[in-house]
Amino acid sequence: MTPAETHHQRGLALRRQGRAEEALAELETAAGLAPGHPMILLNLGATLLDLDRAAAAADVLSRAVALVPQVPEARNILGCALLGAGRVSAARHELEEALRLRRSYSAAHDNLGRVCRAQGCMAEALEHFQAALAGAPTPATHSNALLAGNYVGELAPAELVGRHREWDRRHARALRPARRRTALPRAGRRLRIGYVSPDFCQHAVAFFIAPVLAAHDRGQFEVFCYYNRAGQDAVTAALRSVAEHWRDIPALNDEAVAELIRQDEIDILVDLAGHTAGHRLPVFARQAAPVQITWLGYPNTTGMAAMDYRITDDICLPAGDDTRHGPEELLRLPDVFCCYQPPPDCPPPAAPAGGADRPFTFCSFNHFAKLSAGTIAVWARILAECPGAQLLLKSPGAGDPGTQAHCRGEFARHGTGPERIRFNGEALPMRRHLELYHGCDLALDPFPYNGTTTTCEALLMGVPVVTLAGATHAARVGASFLRCVGLSGLVASDKSEYVRRAVRLAADADRRAELRLTLRSRLLAGPLGQGAAFTRNYEAALVRAWDAAVARDRARVPVAQAG
Repeated sequence: MTPAETHHQRGLALRRQGRAEEALAELETAAGLAPGHPMILLNLGATLLDLDRAAAAADVLSRAVALVPQVPEARNILGCALLGAGRVSAARHELEEALRLRRSYSAAHDNLGRVCRAQGCMAEALEHFQAALAGAPTPATHSNALLAGNYVGELAPAELVGRHREWDRRHARALRPARRRTALPRAGRRLRIGYVSPDFCQHAVAFFIAPVLAAHDRGQFEVFCYYNRAGQDAVTAALRSVAEHWRDIPALNDEAVAELIRQDEIDILVDLAGHTAGHRLPVFARQAAPVQITWLGYPNTTGMAAMDYRITDDICLPAGDDTRHGPEELLRLPDVFCCYQPPPDCPPPAAPAGGADRPFTFCSFNHFAKLSAGTIAVWARILAECPGAQLLLKSPGAGDPGTQAHCRGEFARHGTGPERIRFNGEALPMRRHLELYHGCDLALDPFPYNGTTTTCEALLMGVPVVTLAGATHAARVGASFLRCVGLSGLVASDKSEYVRRAVRLAADADRRAELRLTLRSRLLAGPLGQGAAFTRNYEAALVRAWDAAVARDRARVPVAQAG
């Protein structure tokens, strides 16, 4: 075996063990010894992707594809890296090449669906996800199709629930054990809470889970975090510092993770991902804990009979026929379903930059997948009624020429000229990202999948948000958050009202100036910004769920009869 191959094999072994940083060092050595070896380059690129270094991975994988241009697997993984680096059109090209080389390549269909989602081409994305699912009906591919369904306004809530239940039927039900773990009375002990997520890093979920991890009552709860990602960053380190127990699980299969959770004797296991990338729902299917809850990372049901509860509030899912929202029992928290922690060193709100001749600027910093056909049609109506106003779209990949062309084309269908739409796809440090709001006047919330982090950021920076409340949790987050800051008057019940509210506020400079000065304090002083108070409400809901499980399991124990 050559020295290069020795390092290559060591790197592969370390990667299989989940030791990505060590694997990277071995593979970089191997690539230095054999720079023209395509398999070494492919495995090096894959390891860089494991570590969330997409731009570096794309450079390495481009060299590999140049060596083996007719290998569809090489084109596919390069497409993944390019997408992660925000080079969306280039990613589309590579994935289309992979499918040209192998028409029924499910992984390439799946990844091309992700590219289409990033460009806002949701109908095309669904077609590719369905094609991937037909060829390789894996849980992850099926989850991608479910996630895409949340962005499509034509799907009724009942249809979405039915599709999620089908995921459970195909991938989860057979994994359930004959007997679930018994919920034992607390008897003065702390409840053990386990959080499972791939997003304990620089990710939107971190802004909402961080204040809870920090505020948990350690006299009542013992906190475990199960992190399903190889890449780690400063946010990971901060979250690790406030968790009593930390488990890195990306190298473990689902049964091994479930067994680890059982060994940790977790009482309540909380899924923070739903059907988003990197989830471990098959662990929950194995009934790893007596009580299982889904929360925060996904705005819909998991569809799983093994998931006991789903956390929400009375705005996102008003009381009524709860069965139409999925198999989980709904735990409605008072005020709001989550809390938000602003990033450190965030800039203060400021008056919009520029003089009187600066165009009025609407904005949306949401992922392009959320720009549904209905959203674009309504935003075009708003622009038509506000001559001279512009719309700033800030999103990963928004700087991609193909994505811009598609978006401008969709607006042009409704009479909006290309000069009215501006794009920003820069991967900016958080402070600079937030400073972009200094040049914005009014944020527009997409539908039927509202913003979450983006809405909090706009309010934090003093920029009001107009939203349209729909029928699902995803379509009502804006309404929930605006209630928390006393702005329910900016919540519309139909598209025409949405246009009227946006146009009216755009014309009311005094009202917007007042909001610019007060919105941050409203956010931080209200239910959404009070992490400790929120956590007490959340913990009370956990205790109720646990007490209900104890009562349930006691009722199942036969009572001995007197002789």
